Amino acid sequence: MGRVAALWRHPIKAHGREPVDRATLNEGQTFPGDRRWAVAHAQARTTGGKWAPCANFSRAAKAPALMAITAQTDEATGRLTLRHPDLWDLTLDPAIQGDKLIQWVRPLMPADRAASARLVPAGDHGMTDTAFASVSIHTTASHRAIEGRLGRPLSTERWRGNIWLDGFAPWEEFDWLGKTLRIGTAELTVQERITRCLATTANPDTGKRDADTLGVLNDALGHQDFGVYAVVSKSGGIATGDSVKVL
Repeated sequence: MGRVAALWRHPIKAHGREPVDRATLNEGQTFPGDRRWAVAHAQARTTGGKWAPCANFSRAAKAPALMAITAQTDEATGRLTLRHPDLWDLTLDPAIQGDKLIQWVRPLMPADRAASARLVPAGDHGMTDTAFASVSIHTTASHRAIEGRLGRPLSTERWRGNIWLDGFAPWEEFDWLGKTLRIGTAELTVQERITRCLATTANPDTGKRDADTLGVLNDALGHQDFGVYAVVSKSGGIATGDSVKVL
């Protein structure tokens, strides 16, 4: 039996991460407050309001500096404060001040990539990288295995996961496909592995690419998968320190 080590949400897809102590998961929905907004680029084929593939959005795979953005939500007002080591702090209401974000993030975007154009809502569920309403689950043991191969510590925040679990063997999560986890009072059914991209090579403190995470995965496992996607199959509460059981 394992336990919850950490919980994270990402209010704007690829533009900031935020730790939380607890959350209420609802059946068939994404992690609360996670990826409720996304930044569509100039060549996007979506205006938001419903799920769209990640190729429509500005993201850290193409703009690694985005990895260094952190977020803080004002629960009472819904306003977000975003921070980056190379920029001033930005506070905005994403429902009506998307233009402020586009201006703020401009210095972080590579000149040879499609420019960020507008902040769009996700619709009924978060703008995850899956067409279904997914929650991403990772284990600290698999992360430590990557650290061991690189020979230095890494931040778990590179993986932009929702739920981090202690108490399992490295890569054990790949055996959970089709199985259900009871986490706190919620249950999640694991659907598929997460195939990783260049975003994970960037340091979340600096936004600079400094670790060949993809090379390590390919050398060690013969693929680029890290973590798994699950769907909430039973509503319930989860919190750091909660027990985790594979059913």
